[in-house]
Amino acid sequence: MRDMACRKFLLKLHRAGDIELPPPQRPCNNDPRRWKFPEVPHASDPIAGPLGRLVPLSIVTVDGDRVRRQLVRYLLHRHHYLGYRGSQGESMWYLVYDREERPLACLTFGAAALKVKPRDSWIGWDAATRRDNLQLIANNQRFLILPWVDTKYLASHVLSRISRRIESDWCDRYGHGVHMLETFVDRSRFRGVCYRAANWTCVGSTAGRTRDDRRHRIEAPVKDIYAYPLTKHFRRELCRGHE
Repeated sequence: MRDMACRKFLLKLHRAGDIELPPPQRPCNNDPRRWKFPEVPHASDPIAGPLGRLVPLSIVTVDGDRVRRQLVRYLLHRHHYLGYRGSQGESMWYLVYDREERPLACLTFGAAALKVKPRDSWIGWDAATRRDNLQLIANNQRFLILPWVDTKYLASHVLSRISRRIESDWCDRYGHGVHMLETFVDRSRFRGVCYRAANWTCVGSTAGRTRDDRRHRIEAPVKDIYAYPLTKHFRRELCRGHE
């Protein structure tokens, strides 16, 4: 399950000059810019009006459904400003439908950020505790309300619904739960209103660097860091083994 992460790490070591890899045997096909996402048929008629006209919503996991997984990839590639760049390690994908089975939104959750000072301080982590318990946090990597949907409060409602089920979904698939959710909101584009409305907490902001910026030369948008505890004693669970 860690094959892609290991190969990526080896490539980083090669580019840094720490090891020397043999020449590639064929062109790389892991560059998201080269990926092709064929269109998947789906309803796209304009949807507007109050949330009450759309409920009850149907929120489904798509990891075991090939067609729905292809739909999520296509929608993110086509409509999300960050596109779709693949996922590594444990992940959970959701599609949201209204009561007429029309798609409204999609969300993906994956591995937590490796090291984020404001988050780590808020939890009470040192390096050893973070290393041992990082898998107990899930990162909301993508959240897309489809562009033809204009419904007030939909985003915060979806976040609240998923926060009540994701721990169980994660446990069913991977054999362990998660105790906190996190996400990063680009403050130059968004204000994080739906996360705050769903009771997520802003715990700080990033320093405007990427995780690969070892020499402080890569500028990146500053992002607000939001966290949502899923269990009452989340800090105790996240710091287990190093109290």
